[in-house]
Amino acid sequence: MNIKNIVVAASLLAAAGAAMAEAPYPPETAFHSTKTRADVQAELVRARANGEIAVRNEYPIIHQAPSTLSRQDVQNQLRQASSTAQQDLYSGA
Repeated sequence: MNIKNIVVAASLLAAAGAAMAEAPYPPETAFHSTKTRADVQAELVRARANGEIAVRNEYPIIHQAPSTLSRQDVQNQLRQASSTAQQDLYSGA
């Protein structure tokens, strides 16, 4: 009786797995490109020229905005923020 239950359970499990394997998910949709090969190659050349193509899987490429501050200005801001933070800390009293 126990072996019969195991065989029935295994066959039901196999049938369920086979049924699930037939339906592709997500559903396949047809793809139709609106660009020619020359268009795609031109885009690639432009992207390489602009530095938008990652060489070593460095995706996404983030371009940093140019700074108008000098190194000394940034260091002064850091000192000022540090001294303000030290004054604002809870002293435990």
